[in-house]
Amino acid sequence: MELKIDLHTHTIASGHAYSTLLENLQEAKAKGLKMLALTDHGPQLAGGPQLFYFGNLRVLPREYLGIELLRGVEANILDCEGTLDLPDRYLAKLDIVLAGFHPGCYVSKDVEENTRALIKAMQHPYVDVITHPGNPEYPIDQEKLVEASKELGVALEINNSSLVGSRKGSLENCRKIAGLAAEKSSLIAVGSDAHWAPAVGELSKAIELITEFGIKEEQILNSSPDKVRNYLARKKGPNPIHVASPQV
Repeated sequence: MELKIDLHTHTIASGHAYSTLLENLQEAKAKGLKMLALTDHGPQLAGGPQLFYFGNLRVLPREYLGIELLRGVEANILDCEGTLDLPDRYLAKLDIVLAGFHPGCYVSKDVEENTRALIKAMQHPYVDVITHPGNPEYPIDQEKLVEASKELGVALEINNSSLVGSRKGSLENCRKIAGLAAEKSSLIAVGSDAHWAPAVGELSKAIELITEFGIKEEQILNSSPDKVRNYLARKKGPNPIHVASPQV
């Protein structure tokens, strides 16, 4: 299996990443990617960009170096109600919204409360993908989460970075999520979570994992640009990626 779309990447704007958007796009071009999502962290994470950064994403081209560019965010979940750190008026203007737990933004609680927080975030009208749900720092009920993913039609991420050094101890949780996703035919997104340009498009460990559990191509959100566009259109109206962005 080969995936030519990376739905989770960061730039220096995130405050703890090390490459520019241009460098990420150049890397994506070199690797033959067709679509790239710019998903810098929300403003609550230390060093993250402020609201105006997300409002000003409208200046970016829809395509550069032959790569379709999605303007997005990895929003921080703040509490058990799934509250995000970007107001809806900003989220509504973005092409793609990822959401996840991050240190300093959400204090890990018990399994029930952590699971509730993720499911509540999934119920948010603009959330498209839940990031790195296998992080052992935030224990969850994986079966309940995958069931919610299936019911709500919101993708769960298999995060390549979690399998190659970040969020140590994630492998077994990711295996459990992948197995349940295969069993329930729920939607999976694969992301590099690149924090420097050479990691853009590096999805090999995540692909290895989903292949092991027999997750079908039709379950993988980023298996084709059309699938991504159609999925994002489900909440934001027809062809949301190709309309002019409103002013802040």
